[in-house]
Amino acid sequence: MLFIVNEYQRLVVLRWGKYRGTFKPGIRWTWPVMETASKIDLREQVIDVAKQTCITRDNAPIAIDFLMYYRVMEDQAQKTVLEVSNFRGAALGIATTTLRAVIGDINLDDVLSKRDDINVTLRTKLDEITGRWGVKVTAIEIKEIEPPPEVQDAMNKQLSAERVRRAAITESEGERQAAINRAEGQKAAAVLAAQGEREAAILTAEGNRQAEILNAEGFSLALEKINAVASSVDTQTMSLQYFETLKNLGESPSTKWVFPLEFTSLIKPLTDKMGKKDS
Repeated sequence: MLFIVNEYQRLVVLRWGKYRGTFKPGIRWTWPVMETASKIDLREQVIDVAKQTCITRDNAPIAIDFLMYYRVMEDQAQKTVLEVSNFRGAALGIATTTLRAVIGDINLDDVLSKRDDINVTLRTKLDEITGRWGVKVTAIEIKEIEPPPEVQDAMNKQLSAERVRRAAITESEGERQAAINRAEGQKAAAVLAAQGEREAAILTAEGNRQAEILNAEGFSLALEKINAVASSVDTQTMSLQYFETLKNLGESPSTKWVFPLEFTSLIKPLTDKMGKKDS
């Protein structure tokens, strides 16, 4: 009989019921009647394990379903023919019993929170069993875990309380941030106002200082001009000014005049000049 073996297959041949060999891909011929052949698929395959009710260590019923991924090992392909008659059926049965054994050693809280650890434990235990059949369990993936109704209600209440707590925290955080922003804004405004007042005071003081400097400079210039004019006036001019003042006094209604002692010294230059003219 002619067989075409694909790249992902191996052909296990028995002659007169005895194992003859495992043949690689290609065209293979077997003798009718005296030889029988089985194709073994080496590709990774999956078994969907239906939902199973298990009892946890703390006596809580819980329903779990999962996927088991496996592949036939190339160098032991004949074992799937020689060691087990229905590998998928046997794998499904061993998977359910192993699941119950694993869950029975774990508390409910750990079953709900440690899914990855359960996957690893299941894969290790199943691989030990299927190894004698020439099969490697590559992965276990739990699809769904259904706790008891009362536990589910408690979990829902816990989730609701957690959402309320997070909402309260978020709201208080927002209020705190808003208060911080307002305080920072008021602080910045106060700083700017103080800086403005300081700069205004500095400008006012600077203006007053400049005004005082200018006034002092003007007063100094005035004194310098008065001094220059006074220094150019001689004693005769001052004497004439005194006589002009006496003239004005004589025109007044007063009957008494008081002359300062310096009067004679003031008119002396004039008398001396008049005496020179007479001589």
